[in-house]
Amino acid sequence: MTRNPVPRLARASMLALALAMPAVISPMLASPAHAWRIVYDPSNYAQNVLTAARTLEQITNQITQLQNEAQMLINQARNLASLPHSSLQQLQQNVQRTEALLGEAQNIAFDVQNIDQAFQQDYGNLSPTAPDAELIADARSRWETTVGGLQDAMRVQAGVVGNIDSGRAEMAALVGESQNAVGALQATQAGNQLLALQSQQLSDLIAVVSANGRAEALTEAERATAAEQGRIQRERFLAPGSGYQPGNARMFN
Repeated sequence: MTRNPVPRLARASMLALALAMPAVISPMLASPAHAWRIVYDPSNYAQNVLTAARTLEQITNQITQLQNEAQMLINQARNLASLPHSSLQQLQQNVQRTEALLGEAQNIAFDVQNIDQAFQQDYGNLSPTAPDAELIADARSRWETTVGGLQDAMRVQAGVVGNIDSGRAEMAALVGESQNAVGALQATQAGNQLLALQSQQLSDLIAVVSANGRAEALTEAERATAAEQGRIQRERFLAPGSGYQPGNARMFN
């Protein structure tokens, strides 16, 4: 019986192909290992690290600069912040109170024309021919003016003393604001208000000195006019004929 040679030939071809496949596939499997190989370069790596460090340093410097600029803006805002406390209204009230007391001066006000007119009328040269009743009335008017001047001086003194307590409170508040100032503007404004407080206290002192001086001047003017009036009345008393006339006096019934 003759066998068919085709199957044997096919098996031989398949065996040859199987033996040949490792040789063909081997270069294909080996080639990717050579294609994806990583090459390490120390100098390139060091350069990259140095570049990254320099970049990080630049970023850090920029952040620091931005922080400094932000702090500078904050400080400028603090320096421009206005003082929340103002003593202007209280100081104006104190000054107005003292001015009102000075404006209530009795008989002779703190006015140059008024003073000149009053002195010409009441403290000028007395008429030697004026009746005694007129001299007595003028003397009483001058006495009332002098007493009124003394009272005005005491009222001004009392008003100034009343301003001491409010001035002390404002001084304490301003000193506290100055010590707690967050910027230059607030400290400057607190100092300016302290100077304003000193000016108000100085004006009170001027008012007291003026009132006291006015009272003393009125006292001296009354004394001088009273001396002149006494001289006139003495001359009238000693004048022959029209002065003193003796008469009979009857005593013990």
